[in-house]
Amino acid sequence: MRLSFGLEQKLVQKQILAPRMIQSMEVLQLPIQALEAHIEAAMNENPVLEALDRDPDAPDEQFERDNPDAPADTEKELVVDESKDNVDDFERLLEMDSQIPDHFDELPRVSANRIEESSDRKHDAIANIATRSETLQEVLIRQIHELDLDDDLVTMAERIISSLDSNGWLPGAVEDLMPLDSTPEQIELARQALSIIQQLDPPGVGARDLRECLLLQLRPDMPMYEEQRALIADHLPDLVKNSLPAIQRKTGYTIERIKEAWDELRKLNPKPGAIYSEVVAPTIVPDVFLEQDEHGRYVVKLEDGRTPSLRISKFYRQRLMNGEATPEEREYIKRKVNAAQWLIESIEQRRSTLTRVAQAIVDHQSRFLDEGPECIEPLKMQQIADKVGVHVTTVSRAVDDKWIQTPRGIFPLRNFFVGGTTSADGEEVAWDAIRIKLQEIVDHENKQEPYSDDDLVKQLANHGLTVARRTVTKYRKKMGIPSSRQRREWTSSAS
Repeated sequence: MRLSFGLEQKLVQKQILAPRMIQSMEVLQLPIQALEAHIEAAMNENPVLEALDRDPDAPDEQFERDNPDAPADTEKELVVDESKDNVDDFERLLEMDSQIPDHFDELPRVSANRIEESSDRKHDAIANIATRSETLQEVLIRQIHELDLDDDLVTMAERIISSLDSNGWLPGAVEDLMPLDSTPEQIELARQALSIIQQLDPPGVGARDLRECLLLQLRPDMPMYEEQRALIADHLPDLVKNSLPAIQRKTGYTIERIKEAWDELRKLNPKPGAIYSEVVAPTIVPDVFLEQDEHGRYVVKLEDGRTPSLRISKFYRQRLMNGEATPEEREYIKRKVNAAQWLIESIEQRRSTLTRVAQAIVDHQSRFLDEGPECIEPLKMQQIADKVGVHVTTVSRAVDDKWIQTPRGIFPLRNFFVGGTTSADGEEVAWDAIRIKLQEIVDHENKQEPYSDDDLVKQLANHGLTVARRTVTKYRKKMGIPSSRQRREWTSSAS
């Protein structure tokens, strides 16, 4: 190998994405809500962009096109060439007033029906605002202040309450909450405060582990109090493993008595503080909707009503037409028109690509829509890419974080891409269909002699599904199906 310093020439082939291409890919990947925010930010930054408010009383054909792949008729493409004088482009820009329908230049017409609908939406939005419920800490502190306690004890109790997790448990020991230089009297005060907290509602709050949480909820007047207390205090690990015969040998209780006590024990709440945890479900806005035509075929429709139609500002067109713009202003307008046109075309490209990709997915998964999840077909992104005529990464961006509303519910578009295996008769079977069949087999097994994973492999094979044992074990665990021992229902004769 020769090492030297010098100049040399190389011919290298590189692929460089133009800013226009990058923007198109970014817009394609945006879900509907993010697209709205992106358009709003672009309009705030670019004065050339204007939004056309859609009038619900106006005919749909003014704003919708039957063919999503066809170019827009209302505005011709502006190709701004930075290397030329752009004479032709800006001549077209000056003539736009004569090419655009008059109703585009008028102020948006606001009908009485639209005002009433807007008012109704605002009223519904206000009426549906949820009032803030009390937190667990607020509930406990309110109870503490209703008791006749010393100020030091109240302060310590509030300190412990603030350390409880969302389940109402105290993580760690009470001593861990105290400073290192705490006196024995302060440690004892903290223990006393915790004891008081554990007597408050909801029952079980302030526990440090599952055993203590369940024991705090027991009351002597409960059915099978003694049996429940024995199971919780001394045999909780055996309960978790469903080792009822072991509990029978240690306690002398019959299997039926243990099962009855266990049924009562299941009525206790291992997470007493969770009822005060406010769970906010994320808002899902589908990008795609399905409709059936007169022939029963599923047709894809995009959510277009939430995004405004964009155009180039009439004000800036008139500035150029009247000759009032200075050379600096013309250069500024040129850049902004360029950016605006890129965005408009990127949005239209997104609309076209997403429509074609979603329609191809729906056509492939029509059996799922007609017959249910067990009929979902194996599908890879490359298949859709080949059908639509785009790169596979374009398909990935098109379905990323997009949801589709179907007659069977709302699903992420990505959920329609599933792997599969070959059945005994040579047909492709999706993994989701195998999981559904696995759950069906477990649901109908004899619970006194449940199937092992090897048995489940044989049962699936009886249905024409060839699956490895390790795959069955993996799916069983992911589906939350316990092992055969944990699924077993014990009887006295079986013990």
